[in-house]
Amino acid sequence: EGTHISSKHHRIKIKMATTGGGDTQQQQQQQKQQHTTPQHKQTVLDLGKYIDKGVRVKLSGGREVEGILKGFDQLLNLVLDETKEYLRDVDDPLRITDETRNLGLIVTRGTSVMVVSPLDGLKEIENPFAVAEEY
Repeated sequence: EGTHISSKHHRIKIKMATTGGGDTQQQQQQQKQQHTTPQHKQTVLDLGKYIDKGVRVKLSGGREVEGILKGFDQLLNLVLDETKEYLRDVDDPLRITDETRNLGLIVTRGTSVMVVSPLDGLKEIENPFAVAEEY
């Protein structure tokens, strides 16, 4: 039922826990982990189709940049070229103006990326929920 190991001073009896298939408990745990551990993470976004195309990126803190997507990784770190930042309104920091400044080649850290949208098909519309101001 068990395996005996003898040495000069000690005699040890080792029991092997087996199942019907002959696998040890350790082997069973390893097989379980292999079935529950994903091979590699899949990203929700497929940014590969936007490589070398224009994208607009909204970053945490309210900044917005626009540039040509040159690269990315699974953490959503982005490399943008020919990038320009849209500046905020001095009176209303939550409002983005049409005024820009050129940044060139940049790397945005994935933790700060909030929205990535392609420039093709991007259209700005009026806020349908805004209350009309009367003077």
